[in-house]
Amino acid sequence: MKQWISLVTLGVRDMKTSRSFYEAIGWTATKNSNEFVTFFQMNGMALALYGQEALSKDIAIVEEPKPGGITLAMNFESPQEVDEAMALVKSCGATIMVPAKKVHWGGYVGYFSDPDGHVWEMTHAPGIPLTENGIDFS
Repeated sequence: MKQWISLVTLGVRDMKTSRSFYEAIGWTATKNSNEFVTFFQMNGMALALYGQEALSKDIAIVEEPKPGGITLAMNFESPQEVDEAMALVKSCGATIMVPAKKVHWGGYVGYFSDPDGHVWEMTHAPGIPLTENGIDFS
């Protein structure tokens, strides 16, 4: 099972404003971007912008304080690998926040928090191609 940080997601208040900012500093949004999420290729990994409210809802955090607006994600080649990874982190002391499940955009996603409360996403995202060095939107 390949394991690496493949995607850093920043929760943003306004997608248009945030995307414009990163494009203004010279980053180019990938063709996989849309009105709900923006991806920027980052040397074998990617940075994603995603709505803060949607991110908090995805993580099922409804009470305060909400997460600071960032998740670290690991992409896997199949839903089975996501399930294996979720079982591994749970056995190592992680708290499963959202058990892995099929999601509306066609992927398979689960969330956990590490012992310090950092939120991680474990995902099989069919539209995000995995390579030997991570992911590549080119």
